[in-house]
Amino acid sequence: MALTANKNVSVLAEQARLLNARLAVVADESRYQELKDALAGTDTDVAAGAQAVVEAAQIESDWLMSAIVGAAGLPGTLAAARRGGTIAFANKETLVCAGPLMMRLVAEAGATLLPVDSEHNAIYQVFDFEHPEGIARLILTASGGPFRTLSREEMGKMTAEQAVKHPVWSMGAKISIDSATLMNKALEVIEAHFLFCMPREQIDVLVHPQSVIHSMVEYRDGSVLAQLGSPDMRTPIGFCLAWPERMETPVPKLDLAKIGQLTFENPDPKKFPALVFAQEAMEKGGIAPAVMSAANEVAVQAFLDKRIGFLDIERIVGTVLRATETTSLTDLAVLAEADASARVKAEELIV
Repeated sequence: MALTANKNVSVLAEQARLLNARLAVVADESRYQELKDALAGTDTDVAAGAQAVVEAAQIESDWLMSAIVGAAGLPGTLAAARRGGTIAFANKETLVCAGPLMMRLVAEAGATLLPVDSEHNAIYQVFDFEHPEGIARLILTASGGPFRTLSREEMGKMTAEQAVKHPVWSMGAKISIDSATLMNKALEVIEAHFLFCMPREQIDVLVHPQSVIHSMVEYRDGSVLAQLGSPDMRTPIGFCLAWPERMETPVPKLDLAKIGQLTFENPDPKKFPALVFAQEAMEKGGIAPAVMSAANEVAVQAFLDKRIGFLDIERIVGTVLRATETTSLTDLAVLAEADASARVKAEELIV
């Protein structure tokens, strides 16, 4: 077993001891000695650096979880795909940035992709893979985030501290901001396009504030199959851990009578233009989704650092995306160049 972390040496060492890991890797090279000292006296090997993370992903294993945030998770996930096996992935940027490359590697190696994102995991559970021609559309649900009921003027005054306070889910800072802008749903639309081989015209988003229905699949005969559950990430994680079986999870059981009411509304593209960006990126194709994702990462971090306002995130992403010329995504070198260029352009727009 191999475990990796970005900087959190204490938790990494604790888990490595608990699970008797063969290898523990910290991506931050400056934390190498700290990790080595923390695991002194154990049989766990220690390594550090981005390349060491990729090498950990290449180790033969029955099951691999890819959960590194952002484009940083791409090299390791691609490395895992090359060797085949079962890959559970919570890193949506892998398919957003390199969907064609990733799916080709998965097919060539005979790998199995299990989506951990609650929306894609829900679709996976009710998707008829043997008869995909019978599917009319995928419906991704969205909570609407913390600013769903606010006006544009009010949204423009929101702080990072307010934006990370999601009304339903407990998430990290970056994905919480993405939820507030609905960029998380934009990324998920692109992810679903590649993962389920569905045209963009057959992927819709529906705002569902209670987050009980995690997503739906509509079939051509009018049937709509939905996966329901408490808004708790332990459910999709448990599904992926036990697949193709089922396992008990310590998740509160769904009590629909107590909830009483489930509501739905269409997203407002004028208030939340991220969904429009997703459509534009998919229409352009090639490097465009990667450019959108990279610009968003820069803008979100700038907002968290209090360098820009909340609405500046969409300004920066939209400007960088629309200035991007269509270029085919032929290999990782092209992707790396597009990612770096998008980040530079995004930084230039931070004023």
